[in-house]
Parts: sequence; structure tokens; C-alpha cells
Amino acid sequence: MATKVVMEALSPTMEEGRLVAWKKHEGDAVASGDVLAEVETDKAVMEIVARTGGTLLKQVVPEGSTVPVAALLAWIGNPGESVGDASGPVQGPAPAGTASASTQTPAKPPSTSTLAPTSSTAGAATPATPVSAPAPAPTPAATRAPGERVKASPLARRMAADRGVDLAAIAGSGPDGRIVKRDIEEAAASTPAGATRSATATATETGPAFTDVALSPMRKTIAKRLVQSIGPIPTFYLTTDVDMERAHEAREALLATGDGKFSFNDLIVRAAASALRQHPWVNAWWMDDRVRQWHDIHIGVAVAVEDGLITPVVRHADRKTLREIGTEVRELAGRAREKRLAPEEYTGATFSVSNLGMFGIDEFTAVINPPEAAILAVGRIEPKPVVVNGAVVVRRRLRLTLSCDHRVVDGATGAAFLKTLAGMLENPLALVW
Repeated sequence: MATKVVMEALSPTMEEGRLVAWKKHEGDAVASGDVLAEVETDKAVMEIVARTGGTLLKQVVPEGSTVPVAALLAWIGNPGESVGDASGPVQGPAPAGTASASTQTPAKPPSTSTLAPTSSTAGAATPATPVSAPAPAPTPAATRAPGERVKASPLARRMAADRGVDLAAIAGSGPDGRIVKRDIEEAAASTPAGATRSATATATETGPAFTDVALSPMRKTIAKRLVQSIGPIPTFYLTTDVDMERAHEAREALLATGDGKFSFNDLIVRAAASALRQHPWVNAWWMDDRVRQWHDIHIGVAVAVEDGLITPVVRHADRKTLREIGTEVRELAGRAREKRLAPEEYTGATFSVSNLGMFGIDEFTAVINPPEAAILAVGRIEPKPVVVNGAVVVRRRLRLTLSCDHRVVDGATGAAFLKTLAGMLENPLALVW
């Protein structure tokens, strides 16, 4: 008897997934444990594996489809067995090269039609690049079979439409040839300025005035979590100003040894872990009918990815050295951007840190990630004039803002935590060993 293959819940928060690619095709022999398909969840790209052996008799949904958890994907059985069809609605992709005339929207996620002008349109314009300017290296041309769909991230599709870049002419550098942000930037840089302007103008004048972009699974989850957080959680904010002069000197001295490297954010993660050990009410979850104070300290570090934001978790951060934290954060961030994190690598945080200092942001408030009771927002380190011993001097300063769930963390509790954290950052020697 034929066996159903269904969309599995591959992460704790997954409600639906986008079928990125089939790894087995109809008629292929399948053994238990074989990878059948790659699925983009709300956090990462993961694998659907066969739970039984046989022959892949039928694929029920095409690549690019968004499928709810438990929906039918395929049938496995003996050759010649009859099978049924899908039970329930599946959001499938539009045929390649098609778009709605009124909305210019692909019927499905970003792996389908491209809305950018064709290369022939772009090429009709007269190049405006000065003769003296060196020509950028050409972007490698794509080699696709006739009718093969173009794989591109949502951000890449938006950038291509804005800049008049033909996705079909680009060879993607992402996983499985997927076109990503840097591919669009390189293609735009290799296109004469006049051609890009002409292509964009033509698209604006002759086509629809806007493009609707389907939400990725990650963006849907982010939206849902924000509604859950901002609405019901009674949040208050505490901000403090930290002198980072000694932290800067300590970091420079350690980097000069050549024995590993770490960032200021790694230092903040390490200091926060030590401060949480002294303030257990901040290292806690709201559980509706109780507060759960965690004995272990697992810190989520916010990482920006193409589709949104994800928080890989540094487990037992209070037990790790700065160098260990720095190495782990870089490895986790790299896999996060490639959507290759395992669920246990982005779940279970007891506290989170979000840093926008690298974008030139002085101060901001971060949204609590429930059920966590608090999150730390980190701004940039900037030289500022301050009064020290009656004299005005220039010191490196940092602003930290703690978002607190008032059901768990009182004002005095949050303030005490920030005071401890600031003291550690201003006297960091105890953290570097």
C-alpha cells in the first residue's frame, strides 16, 4: 500500500513551509532516510526525508509551493500502485514568466516569475558611462535549460525590478544557483548607467505602478511574533550610558597578541551573561501562570538575514571565553545567512541581544521575543565630550536600552541589572580571561 509523504513541522514555530526543491523525482527509487526535498521553514532551509522505502510514485505539489504542516507532498509505494491527490489547498507558484496585469505579482513566493524588464529592453538605451571610467567585470551569464525557472531570493527580486536587471541572464552564487543580493549588485554595476535608467523608466511608464511581494515563511513568523509581543506584553524601557574607553583598550591589547579575535558585541554578550548570573529575574520566561527562572544562561544574538531577522543562541554563554563566544557567533551567523541552522541552534534563548551599532544607530528599543522577559538593544560606540574629574574630555561612549516585560521584571530589577552590566563593561578585565 502506498505511503503518504506530508509536510513535517521542522521547527517549533513552523506552520507552513515553501518547497524549495525536489531531490527525488517521480519514478526514482527511494530508501528510508533518503532526502526527498528541501523546505524553507520560518527560520532555515531544511530537509524532508523518506520514512519508508519504495518508489516515488507521485509528487503532489510543485517546487515553489507554500504548503501547510501536515499537507500531502508526495506518495511512495510499489511501481504501478494507484495513488490519490492532495487533500487540502496548496498555494502553488505561477508559471514562469507570468504575472498579474493589475498587480504585477507572482502567484507565489519568490522562486517564480521575474518582473524585471528583458535584456533586449535594457540594451536599447545608449550607454552613458564615461570613456575614462574602467568597465566593471561582467557578471557571468546564466546557463539554464529552456523553461527552467529562475531561483532568486525575495530581496534579489525586488532589487532586480528596481534596477532594471534581467534575472534570467544572471548566474546565481547562492545555494543551488539561487540569485542573491550580491549577484544583483554585481549585475547592476556591470550595466551602463544609461541602460539601467532607460529600462527602469520603461517599466514604470508602461507597466503597473507597484509590485506585491509574497511573504516568505520567515516574514510571516516575524509578523506574528511581533503582534504577540507588542500587543499583550506590558513593556517598559531603561537606558544607560556606558564608558567604553577601558573596553576599547582591553580589546586592542588582546587583538595585538594575535590569539583569536572578538568584537565589542562579543564582549557585551559575555558581560550580559555574567550580569544575568547575578540577576536571575532577568534570565527568565513568562509562562502565563508562572515565571520560569533559568539556571543556565543561553543568549540569543540577533542576526539580519535577507528575509528578516533570526537569533542564533550562544548556549552557556557565562561559561565561555570571549574568544569562544566570538568564534561561535561568527559560525552561527554564517549558517543563519545561508539558512542552514538547526532548530536547536535558534531556539531556547533565555535572554537576547540586538546590536544596530554597525548601522550607525545611537540608540533604539528592541521588541521582546516571548516568552523571554527582556532583550538588550545596543547602539554604536562613539567618541563624545564628557566631564571627568571636573574637566571636559573625549571618551568612547555606548548607549544600552533594556526592554523589560513588567510581569516579570520590575523597574528596580531591570535598573540593577543594567548597573551591573555597565560596571562590567567599564572594568572588563575580569571578562577577558
